[in-house]
Amino acid sequence: MTETLLSNRDGYINEFIDFVGSSPSSYHAARFSAAILAGSGFTELSEEDAWGPVTAGSRGVVVRDGAIIAWRAGEAVTATSPVRVLGAHTDSPGFVLKPQPDFTAAGWSQAGVEIYGGPLINSWLDRDLGFAGRVVTSSGEERLVCTQAVARIPQLAIHLDREANSGLTLDRQRNTQPILAVSSPETSVLELLATAANLPQPGEDPFGEAPARAELTADTGRITAADIAGTDVRMYDTQAASLIGARQEFLASPRLDNLSSTFAGLVALIETEPAPGTISMFASFDHEELGSDTRSGAAGPFLEDVLTRLRAGLGATADDAARAMAASWCLSADAGHSVHPNYQEKHDPNVRPLAGNGPMLKVNANQRYASDAHGAALWQRACATAGVATQEFVSNNTVPCGSTIGPITATRLGIRTVDVGVPLLSMHSARELAHVNDLHGLARAIGAFYAGA
Repeated sequence: MTETLLSNRDGYINEFIDFVGSSPSSYHAARFSAAILAGSGFTELSEEDAWGPVTAGSRGVVVRDGAIIAWRAGEAVTATSPVRVLGAHTDSPGFVLKPQPDFTAAGWSQAGVEIYGGPLINSWLDRDLGFAGRVVTSSGEERLVCTQAVARIPQLAIHLDREANSGLTLDRQRNTQPILAVSSPETSVLELLATAANLPQPGEDPFGEAPARAELTADTGRITAADIAGTDVRMYDTQAASLIGARQEFLASPRLDNLSSTFAGLVALIETEPAPGTISMFASFDHEELGSDTRSGAAGPFLEDVLTRLRAGLGATADDAARAMAASWCLSADAGHSVHPNYQEKHDPNVRPLAGNGPMLKVNANQRYASDAHGAALWQRACATAGVATQEFVSNNTVPCGSTIGPITATRLGIRTVDVGVPLLSMHSARELAHVNDLHGLARAIGAFYAGA
């Protein structure tokens, strides 16, 4: 990664396209992010090991399953130094592979999948799909896996359902199981995963310095389908992200919710010096699309665990830690909604954020977002310092509002939190749409936040 992405929009977008392609699952996103950080001077730490003192310039990163937390200490840090946290998430809605996934129907080999989160199910029909995630062997060895396009959820032809265009209704069990092949005893999802586990993975070596997977597995041995004891594997859309539009100003991409925020926080952390006396943190959690109630989710203990260990590394007392937290901030960054020209009635009649007009401050009176007046002022300062346009989002009163990790983090830690994000069209589709200026603007504003705006 270059050191000029915050000042180079086109370079940033190109790197982001590569990041999305290297992050087909939350596990890949966390590992690839850690590899990028390691190449930028961050020390990767294990939760099982002792951590050393935290001093000016300290840089660390730790991965827990599909989540990642990294930090960078500024000059003159003390036991009462506040943290500035960028919170995001690595997961996206879609489909997860079920146990005993192989089955046949009407002469087709298929895979059993379960719906993950709240995807726009119809957007996954007739797409070239692969499987990505992690497998664990009976000995406890974990490997990332990512297949090529091997699956498809075929839509029923219009000739067999003349009313399909009047209202498509999909049975979440019968109509969502992908096909893999014409029925054959040799066709097995686990065989596909085992083959993938023995090959280099997307983003596994961002700097071109590590040996190929074939060499890496020479000592540990190649695994087979029989070796796989457990899977955390999801389907993903294999079509690469690409620039579209009359002026090539839009990025059409899978998983913009929420790799857009994950990558923005990653770049900002690497390229921005923390404000003196502060610690910049980047935290991207898993399972946000399910409510975050897991050990690697925002409602779990991961961030608190890391903060506790950093405070110990600063020699902080309980009083020091409380004082530091009172002065800290969390910027919860998650994708939001641009006004949709074909469904304008679904948006607030007066507050109508538009793609290309800047990342948004997200507001909700019922605290589905954690933003308040102080948070709005902080966000305005960050955007003004970065020279980034911004706008606001609030829901139509008749349309229920989604939520983010923001209220969860604020409730769990008591940290002041503000919710922001990039406006999208087609959120939770297999392929979402954002404006390149908004994607880059979010990273620049996060950099200003880290720098103390």
